[in-house]
Amino acid sequence: MSLPKPVETLWNELQAVRAEVLNQVEGLTQRQADWKPSANDWSVGEIIDHLTIAEIATGKLTTKLTKEAAAAGTLAPWPVGLTVLPPLPPDPPGPADAPQVVQPAPGKAIGELLATMKATRERSRQSIEKLATVDPRKLRFKHFRLGDLDLTQWWQLQARHDGIHLAQVRDVRRASGFPRA
Repeated sequence: MSLPKPVETLWNELQAVRAEVLNQVEGLTQRQADWKPSANDWSVGEIIDHLTIAEIATGKLTTKLTKEAAAAGTLAPWPVGLTVLPPLPPDPPGPADAPQVVQPAPGKAIGELLATMKATRERSRQSIEKLATVDPRKLRFKHFRLGDLDLTQWWQLQARHDGIHLAQVRDVRRASGFPRA
């Protein structure tokens, strides 16, 4: 399916940051995936689990908002003149704690985590293709820190979120005591 240029750009951003995440984690041993720099930090495995849970939630949100708009008769096609997506608001200052709904579980097998992450991204492509057929500006849902976001902003947030946690994965891998294998 041919995507409108702004949605194609968004997809490419999602894919680029995800490729970097996968580059950092593929080939890690289970010991490396489970290791934490401190009791308060997440392991690489937990970060992967968290990213996947968050992406699944964004895909479900896409389905929910489009179904609700279709049922209400308010679902409009992608506007031809929409060539630039609204930007995400800046992150509020200070650290963010993940809501309970996207908290990771420790100790999951790294192979399963990566397979689930990849399968989730394949399903996300379907969500992006759906996004490309509707006017996303009226499909809105409140984010716990950023406020009211339209559906394209939720997917932009997914790319930003991957980038934030990519840096976290790199920090874990550079931390003193990270296992060699």
